[in-house]
Amino acid sequence: MSQALVRIAAGWLMGLMLAVAGAVVAINLVNDSIASPQQPVREYLAALQKGEGEKALGLLQARVPQSNPAMLDGEALKTAAAKISGVKFGDAEDRGGDQVMVPVDYSIDGSQLRTEFLLQRSGTQWLFFHDWSFVPAELPTLSVTVVNSNQASLNGVPVNMPNGRNTFAVFYPGEYEASLNGQFFAAPATRAILSGRDTPPAPLNLLTQATDGLKDAVSAKVKQFLDDCADQADKKQQLQPDCPFYHITNNRVADGTIDWSITDYPVVKIEPFGGRWVVAPLDGKARIKARQTDLFTGAVTELNAVHDFSFTTRLDIDGDTVKLTPQLSN
Repeated sequence: MSQALVRIAAGWLMGLMLAVAGAVVAINLVNDSIASPQQPVREYLAALQKGEGEKALGLLQARVPQSNPAMLDGEALKTAAAKISGVKFGDAEDRGGDQVMVPVDYSIDGSQLRTEFLLQRSGTQWLFFHDWSFVPAELPTLSVTVVNSNQASLNGVPVNMPNGRNTFAVFYPGEYEASLNGQFFAAPATRAILSGRDTPPAPLNLLTQATDGLKDAVSAKVKQFLDDCADQADKKQQLQPDCPFYHITNNRVADGTIDWSITDYPVVKIEPFGGRWVVAPLDGKARIKARQTDLFTGAVTELNAVHDFSFTTRLDIDGDTVKLTPQLSN
């Protein structure tokens, strides 16, 4: 073989070796990027932040437990993932059996967190490029309770709370916030951060309280009841009216001089009790003025006495209507 043919053959061989080496490098680059085990995790987190629950569930290959699905799509899901930031993907760690663990570091509301995703090799494309998929598992759940209410808000979405409790299937990672902001009853927001399937958050417990609006409405009705009671007692000139307050005396009180007034109105306190809302006993003071005659001495004096009183009332709420039914014992 001539030297020219040898040089040509060597050149072809070198070119072939370079092409093979380049192909190997290209395959490795693809397997380290778009065909890497990190790629399904990237797509999953992106689906969470877009509120695409169906896509996220398909990627995760997760089973949905028997629970309320309100957090698995749309704005509720977007809100859960909205504060995930500073995401860093770690190197895949071999777990044997064609499985790897992909660690992801990130922060939510300033908390530094890590989630470990388990993936498995599920095939190849074009003979060389790996396919990766999540190892199927069940979604975690979040429990929520609320005092004396059948409604609440979770991640800004109204949710039903039968008998004051419910359980919600949730994606991870994410932040979930429960609250109650009603006209008459409200509860401060409470939050939970979920970083992984195997680290379920503590239940979110909403401690419901009467709003200032309800207290003001009840106070106004209590005041109206007492003022009306005092007015009726004056019109009928009664020492012992059908009211929480009364006056007992052995003196003769002159008709036309009896004048009742409320000096201290009760402070309204509304508390949960036995699955309903009750008004705590209402304590106040009433003043009676009149002209009286001592039956033994005949002396005429001005009556001016202040009496403590206390009574209870039944509270009923129907929509926007607040009803009080005073319970009098005298």
